[in-house]
Amino acid sequence: MRRRVILFGPVSALLGGVIARAAQARAPTLPVIGYLGSETPERVASRLEAFRGGLAEAGFAEGRNVAMAFRWADGRYEQLPALAKELAASGIAVLVAPGGAPVVLAARAATETIPIVFEMGGDPVALGVVDDLARPRGNLTGVSSLSVEVSNKRLEYMRELFPMTAALAVAVNPSSPTAGSQLAGLQASAGSLGLQLHVLEARREDEFETLFAAPRRLGVPGLVFTSDPYFAYRSAHLATLANRHGLPAITQSRDFPNAGGLMSYGGDFTQTHRQAGLYAGRLLRGEKPRDLPVQLVTKVELFANVGAATRLGVTLPPSILSSADVVIE
Repeated sequence: MRRRVILFGPVSALLGGVIARAAQARAPTLPVIGYLGSETPERVASRLEAFRGGLAEAGFAEGRNVAMAFRWADGRYEQLPALAKELAASGIAVLVAPGGAPVVLAARAATETIPIVFEMGGDPVALGVVDDLARPRGNLTGVSSLSVEVSNKRLEYMRELFPMTAALAVAVNPSSPTAGSQLAGLQASAGSLGLQLHVLEARREDEFETLFAAPRRLGVPGLVFTSDPYFAYRSAHLATLANRHGLPAITQSRDFPNAGGLMSYGGDFTQTHRQAGLYAGRLLRGEKPRDLPVQLVTKVELFANVGAATRLGVTLPPSILSSADVVIE
């Protein structure tokens, strides 16, 4: 009896291991999407939700018929190239590069064979991401909004708020690939509006306090943010500083007025990220990047926060209120 028990234990374990390995061999291996994030999961939560919505539209759900591998740079964009190469070497089926030019360029440099879906706010042709929107060629396709191209309109809205001012301040991230073109456009627009621009730079979060203190010192009434993912993902912090310094400001992201800032004007990020998810699903189904034209999401939205205006001691003019897609009371 005892001998049988002693023999049965190892035999049972051996058989169990064989059965488990056989089951694993029969189980299908899920394709993996590599997601290259420039920030943290918390900062991109709303965008990631929209991406998953597009993926579901294509028939994929994480954990059911697709897996996802994430790499997060936590705002340290210099880490993106290494993180992109790490993902590319891990056996992923599709590489997703959302959140602007630095992420896209890092992904493109990491692989010439894995299909890449990008999401950005600038012109992918002007930035050298693709040669042609209709037939992107290579291994990249994706979606772009008009956030970068509408920086000038933010300046016009701030001028409507302060029609008698002679100068306004502009916030720019000098490390952004689109900083130069945005500033050139803003300077031209300022000339036509009869405005002087004070250009203020900030490339790190610890420079934001100085950024918001400078306009009052310069004697200008408002601050206009250029389009930049680093600013957009820190909208709540920017809104807190704007209220603390009593400074009317306008950014690209609706997250800013939703967090208590005054105004935003930019592309609809829920649409761009959802479309990126849809494209990722289509690539998983076997379509080629060259056969998926780069999508341009042309919807641009104006958010205005009346409560913030009251706190800041300004009155939003009827022209802005009537143009706003969303007015926050």
